[in-house]
Amino acid sequence: MLEIQDIRKDKGERIIEGLKKRHFDAEPIVQEILDLDSKWRESKGNLEEIAAEMNQISKQIGLLFREGKQEEANEAKAMTGQLKSSEAELKVKVDELEATIQDLMYLLPNVPNELVKAGKSELDNETTEEFGNAPSFDFDAIPHWEIAAKHNLIDFELGVKITGAGFPVYRGKGAQLQRAMINFFLAEAAKAGYEEVIPPLFVNEDSAIATGQLPDKEGQMYHDERDDLYMIPTAEVPITNMYRNVIIPNEDFSVKLTGYTPCFRREAGSYGSDVRGLNRLHQFDKVEIVRIEHPNNTDAALEEMMNHVKGLLEKLGLQYRILRLCGGDTGFTAAMTYDFEVYSAAQDKWLEVSSVSRFDTFQANRLKLRFKNADKKTKLCHTLNGSALALPRIVAAMLENHQTKDGVTIPECLHPYTGFKSI
Repeated sequence: MLEIQDIRKDKGERIIEGLKKRHFDAEPIVQEILDLDSKWRESKGNLEEIAAEMNQISKQIGLLFREGKQEEANEAKAMTGQLKSSEAELKVKVDELEATIQDLMYLLPNVPNELVKAGKSELDNETTEEFGNAPSFDFDAIPHWEIAAKHNLIDFELGVKITGAGFPVYRGKGAQLQRAMINFFLAEAAKAGYEEVIPPLFVNEDSAIATGQLPDKEGQMYHDERDDLYMIPTAEVPITNMYRNVIIPNEDFSVKLTGYTPCFRREAGSYGSDVRGLNRLHQFDKVEIVRIEHPNNTDAALEEMMNHVKGLLEKLGLQYRILRLCGGDTGFTAAMTYDFEVYSAAQDKWLEVSSVSRFDTFQANRLKLRFKNADKKTKLCHTLNGSALALPRIVAAMLENHQTKDGVTIPECLHPYTGFKSI
């Protein structure tokens, strides 16, 4: 959530202009917020005046009683009663205005970083870096779903029987490979200084609002209406919420957390070749890295996270490219996002396997996540997160890019975790 003081500062002009990169017309919402904020401040001022007047009268009442001026004291008490009634009405008005302003603030996405270019869709994203070459084969390469069926690694049809499309069953070496990659990713995160946590797979509404899944993505999350709980779309949500309503006691901090979880996404509207095999699932495994940083360290933290993901992909021997998303393709809560895509040899297409994003104060404002600076004043922290890594498309690319005539070669970095070198 954006900060109201930023809207007050220049009547929201910087925010309105910045959100044009997203092709988002913020002017009507910003103007409504400013109008309501003016009424809120006026009402708040009146409330403070009434409180001051009541305090003054209370002092007078005591003095009048002591002087024996009972009638005047009772008149003053009656006036206090009238003021209390006005105070109660004003409090309701102030609370209602504050709630309406907050609801409107929730409608405004984060303002893109200055490096983010304007654009409408993924067609306008910038490629910032490329690594590796596409593999070449002296045989006809086959897609991962055929490799998985041939070697009994993943059973998509059995998943449909048990649950539905998008819920595959991993078997034998396919299950072992999945588990091995999770352990590899967690071990690499631990080496990089991230503390591992195992968070809940369900979150409440407050947690979903705090990290920006609500009200923006309610249609993409599985919701248990009876208990009003949401299945997590990513470990980012519960892990970041560990620091909801927290004040870090000093400015010398850098919080680095990692966690493996299954992730659940409805992926409404997805169809066609993009959902074939492991390309798009409703349930998938992912290792997430989360950072909570002093604003001065955000640039360095983002670079560290990017290098971490690069290192994973290079150890897995995968060709990749990095895209800086344009304004129109950047997620609602992010100030800037870099997508990592790996090349899928048999499908001849790029598959997104990681997004690394900085949110600046946007999530922290919702989370009420702050730190105390040298002057003991509280300031909002910055948050960042990234996939390190999401498994389905990594597995797809590995099976396709490392395939042989007889099976699949397992990257050396995974040998200690798989217990086998090939399939």
